[in-house]
Amino acid sequence: MPPTDPAWELSRESGEPLHLQIERAIRDRIASGRWPARFKLPAEPALAAELGVNRGTVRKALALLTEDGLLSSTRGRGTFVTAGVAEPGIAQRLRSLTEDFRDQGYDLTAEVLSARLERLPLAVEAILGVSANTPALRLVRVFHCAQGPLAYLVNYVRADLCPGVEGVDFTAASLFDTLERRYGLRIAEGRRTFSAEPARDEVAAGLGLPPGSPVLYLEQVTYTDDGRAVEYSDVWINSVHAKITSHLER
Repeated sequence: MPPTDPAWELSRESGEPLHLQIERAIRDRIASGRWPARFKLPAEPALAAELGVNRGTVRKALALLTEDGLLSSTRGRGTFVTAGVAEPGIAQRLRSLTEDFRDQGYDLTAEVLSARLERLPLAVEAILGVSANTPALRLVRVFHCAQGPLAYLVNYVRADLCPGVEGVDFTAASLFDTLERRYGLRIAEGRRTFSAEPARDEVAAGLGLPPGSPVLYLEQVTYTDDGRAVEYSDVWINSVHAKITSHLER
């Protein structure tokens, strides 16, 4: 049983929308452990009555938390706090891993292993639809969280669309944010493919796992709003610290 909840503190005079105040309050309850993993939330009508708001306001708050992977809903069963590991919603929305995990409140750091211009592998050239010798940044990073190495990433970024990208400090900068803000490339859509793989030597070393350990592999292609493929990436996720959550409705 979770400890007794403190009173909800909502302010109708602050100017902050009520659904955002509710979202933050629930997020705090989850982070503090008052609402632990697999805790079932009160039904929407009961929660709305307790808070003194309408159901639509509660629904908006719960939707934001579900999108961030902190809650999951099942028709007929209710809404639950997800398991006590990172659960990014990367199976249903196009955001960078940095954005996904940091928005959940995880203290994420990026270690850049290499960032240099290289010739694209032939398979990646074909996937991106570029001609031979198109310049590209090969960016290799490891994302770390408090529990340890979380993800090993290899990104190939078209340098013809973002000259000088090899000079960006990706220990602090998000790749998507850099493409959009610095180079004006509007990220519009992407394709992600998931599979389970054994960790190869360099991946295993980066994630601190024995070679051959099972990891979640993600292949991604990212497109701009005018249909150009701008980035290809291979991502290996340490399934000890993270898993993928999708919110599905029938």
